Amino acid sequence: MNLAASFRGNFGVLSQCSSCCDLRFQPLLSSSSFANSQRCRLRNLKFSRVPRLCRKREMFCRVTETETGPDSNNDEEEDTHESGEKPATTDSVEEKDSQIDLQPINVQQINNNDAETTAQGAVQEDDAIEVTSGSPLPGVKPQQLDESMRIPKETIDILKDQVFAFDTFFVTSQEPYEGGVLFKGNLRGQAARSYEKISTRMQNKFGDEYKLFLLINPEDDKPVVVVVPKTTLQPETTAVPEWLAAGAFGLVTVFTLLLRNVPALQSNLLSTFDNLNLLSNGLPGAFVTALLLGVHELGHILVAKSTGVKLGVPFFVPSWQIGSFGAITRIKNIVPNREDLLKVAAAGPLAGFSLGFVLFLLGFILPPSDGIGVVVDASVFHESFLAGGVAKLLLGDVLKEGTPISVNPLVIWAWAGLLINAINSIPAGELDGGRISFAIWGRKASARFTSVSIGLLGLSSLFNDVAFNWVVLIFILQRGPIAPLSEEITVPDNKYVALGVLVLILGLLVCLPYPFPFNYDSINTDF
Repeated sequence: MNLAASFRGNFGVLSQCSSCCDLRFQPLLSSSSFANSQRCRLRNLKFSRVPRLCRKREMFCRVTETETGPDSNNDEEEDTHESGEKPATTDSVEEKDSQIDLQPINVQQINNNDAETTAQGAVQEDDAIEVTSGSPLPGVKPQQLDESMRIPKETIDILKDQVFAFDTFFVTSQEPYEGGVLFKGNLRGQAARSYEKISTRMQNKFGDEYKLFLLINPEDDKPVVVVVPKTTLQPETTAVPEWLAAGAFGLVTVFTLLLRNVPALQSNLLSTFDNLNLLSNGLPGAFVTALLLGVHELGHILVAKSTGVKLGVPFFVPSWQIGSFGAITRIKNIVPNREDLLKVAAAGPLAGFSLGFVLFLLGFILPPSDGIGVVVDASVFHESFLAGGVAKLLLGDVLKEGTPISVNPLVIWAWAGLLINAINSIPAGELDGGRISFAIWGRKASARFTSVSIGLLGLSSLFNDVAFNWVVLIFILQRGPIAPLSEEITVPDNKYVALGVLVLILGLLVCLPYPFPFNYDSINTDF
C-alpha cells in the first residue's frame, strides 16, 4: 500500500518533501470533505517555515482545502461543497483505524530520508569551506586531492579522542584544511613537550601515514594543530636535474668571479671573449672570494647534518659587480623547530664573517707582495661602517679624505666576501637573515622585516646597482614565505638567539656607510 492510499478519513494525502525534516499532519475539520472515490489528492497545500535550528529545516505541512474524486468531477464536487450537501462515505471505521495505524511507519520513512538528505547537505557544506588567506601552512602548495588522500572521519575521531588529550592539546573545534584537518583548542604545558607526546601517540596509532604541525594561527595568534596526509607534502619534481642546473650556475659564477678581479675587462665586458687570457689575472681574488663562499656553505651543511635538516644542492648566483650574490640552498625536509632553523641559518654567515674578518685584518697587516698593492681612494672606506671603522682604527692619520692609499689586495678580496655574507644576512624572505628573524621572533615579525628590508633596498637601488639587482633577486626567488616547521611555538635558547642577533648586526655594519670623516683631527685644528 502506497503513501497516498494509507491516509484516509480524517487525514489528507501528504507528498514527501526532501527538504523537510519533520512533517506534522493536521486533521480535517470534517469528514464530509471526502467523496466516495478511489483517488485522493490535495488541491491546495501550504507550507509554513519555522526558524532554522541546528542546520535542519522543519516544515509544517498544513492541509487547508482538500477535494476527492476524479478530475472530471472537480466542478461538481465544488458545487456540492458550496451548497452544503454531504456525500456519503463508504469507508468503515475499522478501515480508518487500520490505515491510521500505518502512519508511524510512513512518517519514520520520511524522517529517515530527510535525515539522510540533511547529512549529505552537511557534508557538502564542510567540503565547501575555504581556507582563509592567512594560512597556518604558508609555502605549502595544495595539490589536487582524491578521496584516498583525505583523512577519513574515523581517523579524525581517533585523533580527537585518543591522540589529543587534556595533558597536551584540548580540542574545541575543527575544520578541513587542504586535505587534512586543522584543530583549534587549548595548548597544555610546554609546546615542545606537548608536541612530542602528540607525535608519539600518533606514530603508535598511524605510523608514518600523517604529518603533525603545531603552529600559531595567524588569524588570532593562538596555537593550532594541523594534521595532513604525508602524501600531500611530497616535494615537486623538476624537468632538469637539480645538480645539473646547479653546475651550470656554478660555472657562470666562476666566470664572474674571475671577471670581477680583472679591472681591465670590467670597463668593456664585450672584450672579455677576445682576451680570455686576462682572466688568469683574477685567479687570486676569485680564489679568496670563492673560499669565503665555500666556508659559508660548509657551515650550513655541517650544522644541518647535526640537526637532521636536509639541504639541497647550492645554486650559486653570479654577479658581474661583486662576483657572486652567494648561493640559494633549498631545505628539502620539514625543519623540526625554530631553534634548529636558527642553528642552520646562522651557521653559514657566522663561518663566512669569521674567516672574512680575519682575512680583512691580515690585508691591513701584511704588506703587498709586489710592494705596491692596490691603490684606492680613502673615500672608498665610507661605503661600509665595518670596513671604515677597521681602516680608521688600524691606519690612523694615514687615512685622509681625498688621499690615495695603497693596500694589500687581500683587503678588497676579503671585503667582497664580507659583503656577500652581509647581503645574505638581510632579514628578508628565505635569505639567511630572513630565516634567522623568523626563528627568533616568529612568522609575523619575519614578514614585517621582509617588507621593510625590500622597501629599503628599493630606495637604495636608486643609487646603487648592487642593491637594485639584489632586491630583484629577493623579490623573484627568495621573498618566501618560509615553509612551516613541525613545531613553531617554542622560542630558541638564548645563546642561539644571541648568535642570530650577532649575524644580523654584522650584516648591518657591513652594509651601512661610515658617516664620519677620516681627517677629523685636521678639521678641528683649522677652527
